Amino acid sequence: MNQALVTKYPVTDRAREALAISLRGADELIPADEWLQKLARSEATQIPLRVKLGLDPTAPDIHVGHTVVLNKMRQLQDLGHTVIFLIGDFTSMIGDPSGRNTTRPPLTAEQIKANAQTYYRQASLVLDPARTEIRYNSEWSDPLGARGMIQLAAKYTVARMMERNDFHERFTAGNSISVHEFLYPLMQGYDSVALKSDLELGGTDQKFNLLMGRHLQQEYGQAPQCILTMPLLEGLDGVEKMSKSKNNYIGINEDANTMFAKVLSISDDLMWRWYTLLSFRSEAEIATLQREVAGGRNPKDAKVLLAREITARFHSAAAADAAEQDFGKRSRGGVPDDIPQVQLGGAPLGMGALLKQAGLAPSTSEANRLIDGGGVRVDSTVISDKGLKLEAGSYVVQVGKRRFARITLVP
Repeated sequence: MNQALVTKYPVTDRAREALAISLRGADELIPADEWLQKLARSEATQIPLRVKLGLDPTAPDIHVGHTVVLNKMRQLQDLGHTVIFLIGDFTSMIGDPSGRNTTRPPLTAEQIKANAQTYYRQASLVLDPARTEIRYNSEWSDPLGARGMIQLAAKYTVARMMERNDFHERFTAGNSISVHEFLYPLMQGYDSVALKSDLELGGTDQKFNLLMGRHLQQEYGQAPQCILTMPLLEGLDGVEKMSKSKNNYIGINEDANTMFAKVLSISDDLMWRWYTLLSFRSEAEIATLQREVAGGRNPKDAKVLLAREITARFHSAAAADAAEQDFGKRSRGGVPDDIPQVQLGGAPLGMGALLKQAGLAPSTSEANRLIDGGGVRVDSTVISDKGLKLEAGSYVVQVGKRRFARITLVP
């Protein structure tokens, strides 16, 4: 048996503190006692633990919700452990069936390469690149070959595979399950064997795949990894998980002013959930803020601190300062200094066409809807007449709270 499994190390206060940091905001740690013992072993031997996060580059961009697990990786990185950012270039070609009721289409090699480059560049805004080990699972998956794949498949049963919820539900409903989909959890689990990981992180929807790694490590005579699952972050609406399709997200590539304003738009209750999962402030600092708000301090003060922290992380402290000033100016009805300059021809021009051509509304019908709702201002005056036409000249046009343009109309 692996010596790491049988040797006991003294559990110090430092190890318990590291356990508390690991558990902050987490959904589940499996098993917690083993992770505590791994932390104690690392402290006693001065050998960093290997912490793995695997991401399939299925899309080119990530949003703040995706960074919940990256934040946890950074916390563990700051404790001195080795962080492995694993890009699933091989597994992407299979397609992850997790949470799916249909077969997930695989990506092309070109899509995977392009997305992977973008993924790591964005993840580096959270992780410390100098202390991050970047790996691609094609390194060991391609050489495995047909013989190795058969040997790997022999280490897990079909009955166990069918215990997985999405497979079971699809089978019961009579929906097709392709044989290659069984390979996905096996290959993800084999990643843990190849990397000799001590801990693997993932979302709650990845639990089956994460446990597969633990099982296969034991099959290959390794000390089994522990599992840490992180919850899915609620989006701006505070109800649905953050998603671009639900338009309740903050993209980490969005400009600083938009990012800052979006954080300020969340509810007071959701703010504390975001503090737990997104902030690098200590739990003691957050608890102090909560007490102050409960004692009468304006919750907006705490929300501004969170908005500044998130904006600075993905831009800079100077950009966060500027975004706060911009937001304050907008809140007071002022005009930001850096609004787009747009020149349009065809004056006099109707408001619907003007908003569409200036990029302030996606269509004329949507522009009319905005006017009906009182969301359009020209030189600070609310426009209520959809038939209004503006003559040649220069105007500051505002749509909603955050969209501005200085429009010059010419004949």
